[in-house]
Amino acid sequence: MLKDHAKIIHAISVSGEVIGRKKLQKMIYIAKKMEFPFQERFQFHFYGPYSEELTLRVEELCNMGFLDELKEKKGGYYQYRYTLTEAGQEFLGENSVEMPCLGDCLTDINDQNARFLELVSTVLYFDNLPEAEVREKIQAVKKSQKYTDEEIDEAYAYITSLKTKSRQLLA
Repeated sequence: MLKDHAKIIHAISVSGEVIGRKKLQKMIYIAKKMEFPFQERFQFHFYGPYSEELTLRVEELCNMGFLDELKEKKGGYYQYRYTLTEAGQEFLGENSVEMPCLGDCLTDINDQNARFLELVSTVLYFDNLPEAEVREKIQAVKKSQKYTDEEIDEAYAYITSLKTKSRQLLA
């Protein structure tokens, strides 16, 4: 049971810190789509793919003292910053996680902004459809984001680069 918790701790550890709940959701979803062995189930939600299981695991990890969740007021909303605690480091030391090169991919993903990751994860969510249909879906379900064709092209290019990187790393 705690193996899945350890994977989340490991993901945050190799990322250094993750700023934003939405960003954390997108990072894990994208890593899962890049064939890293995360077990959380995702459904399509207002901000793209979302996992209630991931939310609960992160909450449990914070309650166990393995993750630190810092709540910061940013204008009219709160932003959450996740980092590994000393207890989390010790837990990882006792529960090793074998995900070689996850850090390379997550560092890259973590460097992107949340809006772009929302687009990338949405493209990946609909990856069973032809590209033209994915573009139509994005314009329908993400109408308020007003993604441009250029941004969608960038998302596809980014996905291709991540797949190449993760395949090289996993090979």
